[in-house]
Amino acid sequence: MSEILVLYYSLNGATESLAREICRGVDGVADMASRLRTVPPVSAVTEASTDNIPESGPPYATAQDLTECAGLVMGSPTRFGNMDASLKYFVDSTVGEWMSAAAVGKPFGLFTSTSSLHGGQESTLLSMALPLLHHGMLYVGIPWTEAAMSTTTTGGTPYGASHVSWGRDPDELSDDEKALARALGKRVAEIAKKLL
Repeated sequence: MSEILVLYYSLNGATESLAREICRGVDGVADMASRLRTVPPVSAVTEASTDNIPESGPPYATAQDLTECAGLVMGSPTRFGNMDASLKYFVDSTVGEWMSAAAVGKPFGLFTSTSSLHGGQESTLLSMALPLLHHGMLYVGIPWTEAAMSTTTTGGTPYGASHVSWGRDPDELSDDEKALARALGKRVAEIAKKLL
């Protein structure tokens, strides 16, 4: 069984909810499985270090996860139109994997969450794509042929899955957001399977 790394950082639960829906999409593809991982928050105190194992939720990612998996779906909440510093810190630590070409030719997809409709979702997704393109990975978006792309009034873009919380609970995804997250996970897994 080949695995797709579903890597995310989430502060209030919205990005984690998208990650879990993406895992459902990946796990629905025969001979493929999701590997759910998160990253620790960046500490404001530079001398501090976080525990190697989080108190709850999925384990923290290591660069080895990127090497071992057949593809990647990566997500972050939007921070001023960019990925969160915690995820960026992890991505910046993968220079060794870049030098060894560990991710070249593997597919990747992206996801994000914002509290408002014009909160920078598409620029965040594109900012996350840049380092992965440098890794030699292949960008997988969501095509317009996914029905929810035409009906969504919340999240969902051609660049990746997304969630807009507006006034709702942060982790309360709309049906369209769930459908598009699952579609992205399935699409990355199917493409990775073809490339194996």
